[in-house]
Amino acid sequence: MSEPNIVVLNGNDLTINEIVAIGVGDKQVALDPAALERCRASRTFLEEEVAAKRVIYGVNTSFGPMCNKIIDDEQIETLQVNLIRSHAAGLGEPLKDYISIAVMAVRLNTLVKGFSGVRIELLEHMQWLINQRVAAHIPECGSVGASGDLIHLAHLALSIIGEGQLYYQGELRDAAEVYAQLKKQPMRLSFKEGIALMNGTSAMTALAAFAIFGAQKLLNLSCVTGAFAIEIFGGIDDAFDEDLHWVKPHLGQLEIADNIRKLYHGSGNITLRSEMHELIRDQKSDGPVFETSINVQDVYSVRCTPQVLAPVAEAIAQAARVVEVEANSSNDNPIVIPEKKKVIHGGNFHGQSIGFVMDMLCMAIATLCTLSERRTNKYLDQNLNEGLPEFLIPGTLGLTMGFMGAQYLATSTTAENRQLANPVSTNSISCNASNQDVVSMGTVAARKAFKSVSNAKHIVTLEILADLQALSFRNSETLGRGTGRIYQILNKDFTQYDNSRIFHDDLVRFRKLLFSSQLFDDLSVYWGD
Repeated sequence: MSEPNIVVLNGNDLTINEIVAIGVGDKQVALDPAALERCRASRTFLEEEVAAKRVIYGVNTSFGPMCNKIIDDEQIETLQVNLIRSHAAGLGEPLKDYISIAVMAVRLNTLVKGFSGVRIELLEHMQWLINQRVAAHIPECGSVGASGDLIHLAHLALSIIGEGQLYYQGELRDAAEVYAQLKKQPMRLSFKEGIALMNGTSAMTALAAFAIFGAQKLLNLSCVTGAFAIEIFGGIDDAFDEDLHWVKPHLGQLEIADNIRKLYHGSGNITLRSEMHELIRDQKSDGPVFETSINVQDVYSVRCTPQVLAPVAEAIAQAARVVEVEANSSNDNPIVIPEKKKVIHGGNFHGQSIGFVMDMLCMAIATLCTLSERRTNKYLDQNLNEGLPEFLIPGTLGLTMGFMGAQYLATSTTAENRQLANPVSTNSISCNASNQDVVSMGTVAARKAFKSVSNAKHIVTLEILADLQALSFRNSETLGRGTGRIYQILNKDFTQYDNSRIFHDDLVRFRKLLFSSQLFDDLSVYWGD
């Protein structure tokens, strides 16, 4: 049995949560002994094939459209280093060091699966880099996601051979300096190892894992804000009735409705449909038509939360499944299968699956943001907020501004996320002398999704603050069991906003509280015993 802070990599069962935990330093990695035996067999067979003068792409041939150029045996190790140096051609802001470490972990998991023909020494060296938290400097721009993340992973490979720059202990330094400080020699790569490091989807997969991890928490928080909304406005219970959703049984819809229903269970704030009829009839006046002050139905941003978030939940779940399959796949070329005496040339490095689900995730997050922003708007607009103070102002209207300025953050960022929801995985552009004539743009899609999730955290943070401000005026004493517990936790860090401090500071503090903790990883803890 492995230790709690160790993830044993075997190429088969690495999870999104583990990728994130390794990246941020909560867990280290170990290598599964049985997996290493597969890797030894794969390497031995590949060595036999090279000795038998088999022509193997990227081992004794050049790359891409130059694959018909056969390389002399004396140069096949030089070939690997030349590939890395020539393709380490990225530009732009670097990936965060914790993402870079996650990229290394995903690549190591792919190689330890045993179908890439690399040496055990390389796997152990990568394990050492991860556990020492030595992170490659990987510029964000460059991958078309077809022969994998060639540019991103070339920069990753530089860290293994001791060239370029590395992040260590929060500083970007020359690789040679870091290796010298740690008293470790860089790797000298053998045949196949340069292309095995580069020819895959590990950068887009690691980015996607972080995007999904954040999206899952955003979805949980959207259930919380949905439950707060129905309680703040005294919403009507039947919009969340179990029977309503069973007649339209989308899995995501059933899940969201169930979560919100359980969160507000026991509330004294909910309007019961069964009691509305008499209340409305009591307001009857003379004439053929009379107008009631009681809402017969709530607005869509309250009433339709399960239906709006249904495809969001399903998109996140589908994206998670695809990313975990990719993280545990042999996305390399060629593939070495020793037990069948095969070296197979193909296209497992292609990132179309990741590209598709990351574009889908961007659409899902944009939808979640629209719902959040519209609810925030309802709290602030005196024509819509059902008696709450204008802009949730506790002081003198006009002299103090309440949430007026902060709303611009949510509105502008929602607009930005709608733009990010435009697909990029359909934007194939032929390159590599038309050898790569259909490309995935999977890494661009994953970067886009990561940005979208980061933006969404701004929007939901503001909505949570608006919830707490609204509850400072009414209904906090009669919240449901789950919403009440959550309110008590969050309210410890909340002070009603009264213009006596900079709003930005509240946003920063609560964004960290919501997304840098485990508060909302599991909603069931709030409605359970």
